[in-house]
Amino acid sequence: MSKPTSGGFEKTPGWLDWYAGPSKPQFKLPPNAVDAHCHVFGPGAEFPYAPERKYTPCDASKAQLFALRDHLGFTKNVVVQATCHGADNRAMVDALKASNGKAKGIATVKRSISDAELQELHAAGVRGVRFNFVKRLVDFTPKDELMEIAGRIAKLGWHIVIYFEAVDLPELWDFFTGLPTTVVVDHMGRPDVTKPIDGPEFELFLKFMRENTNVWSKVSCPERLSVSGPPALDGERNAYQDVVPFARKVVESFPDRVLWGTDWPHPNLKGHMPDDGLLVDFIPHIAPTKELQQKLLVDNPNRLYWPEEK
Repeated sequence: MSKPTSGGFEKTPGWLDWYAGPSKPQFKLPPNAVDAHCHVFGPGAEFPYAPERKYTPCDASKAQLFALRDHLGFTKNVVVQATCHGADNRAMVDALKASNGKAKGIATVKRSISDAELQELHAAGVRGVRFNFVKRLVDFTPKDELMEIAGRIAKLGWHIVIYFEAVDLPELWDFFTGLPTTVVVDHMGRPDVTKPIDGPEFELFLKFMRENTNVWSKVSCPERLSVSGPPALDGERNAYQDVVPFARKVVESFPDRVLWGTDWPHPNLKGHMPDDGLLVDFIPHIAPTKELQQKLLVDNPNRLYWPEEK
């Protein structure tokens, strides 16, 4: 059954709704595990979608996100501002405030944001901003504006999440290495998994992480990166085998600087919508030891987002 979009909005044609009734993962998450990349959409009637958005999703509420968290066995979430909400962070902040301290956030902000507004976001649990360089998702923002924002949020101890595609890393390299904070790369910089793992494109990403110890990576979104699958559907617990070597390489090379998240509710997927329970069963393929799983799911995200709990 198609999921609704409230508030008089109309879903983008062909939109894939998030998976209802996900399976229970076979892989048991360690205590205090964090889903370090997920979103909320609206609901549109309460938190309208941004006029400048490139897509209109089905609603995906905080209550639905927290129900998924509990079902999968996570303890906490990091809620990343969705591009369909632009720089209006109200839906994300509302989720943080309702989480009883179990969620932190990543905001999208403009140069015009006031110091008082940044402080408000901080008080709500925001700990970073996202700079999106994926051209089909957002309009271009000048780099001097982004660098100005970076300088301001650095004073709050926040970090910067960057989303880009592998082919664009060479031209963005100097900008990224000039950022004054911890930098978290979304989805390994979207490698082309049909290319060799030891080829120049992925090697450049590994070099980026090796040479810049402030750079972390999310090893998430195999459902976006996979070409040959198999998809995380119909009980498939060995999904996205073409992505495994890439993600495993990053986890094993940089075990203290990796994060993992579901990416629920999976905006803009085209081919299929994964069963989130089976997606969790991808984790032991890329972090094969208990020690690596503990770092990826518990130690690293808690160190970055909940340092006060040490």
